[in-house]
Amino acid sequence: MPKTATTKPLKGKALLQELKKYAHLPRRETAKLCGYYTETKNGEIRVNLTEFYDAVLAARGIELDASENKDSRGREATYRVSVHKNGSIVIGSSYTQAMGLKPGQEFEIKLGYKHIHLILVEKPEDTQEEEEKNEAVA
Repeated sequence: MPKTATTKPLKGKALLQELKKYAHLPRRETAKLCGYYTETKNGEIRVNLTEFYDAVLAARGIELDASENKDSRGREATYRVSVHKNGSIVIGSSYTQAMGLKPGQEFEIKLGYKHIHLILVEKPEDTQEEEEKNEAVA
């Protein structure tokens, strides 16, 4: 039988090591042995599975509480789109901002088998303007 439960909940690499060690045990017992439990006034042990699962996900690099990073305006980018009734596909501003795209930039569309490639078209006057800006700075 495994040793008694720890008093402080394990986190990070220590938690992942204990998970490997106790892989043969039920989840509740593993959570308890990793310190994810509370003791009531009556001496009853309650296993905190939610905290345990959150700690396991965090130890594996998966953060569920992304609300801190979100600016709370609009929807969060899902990287999925659907074809509208008129046959159009709209790519939202959150995607174009993440890619650093600017209004007026043009793309060449290459169709493949079940995929679409958008290739940025460099205009000759754009490259000339950039060269002139670079020369003016130098």
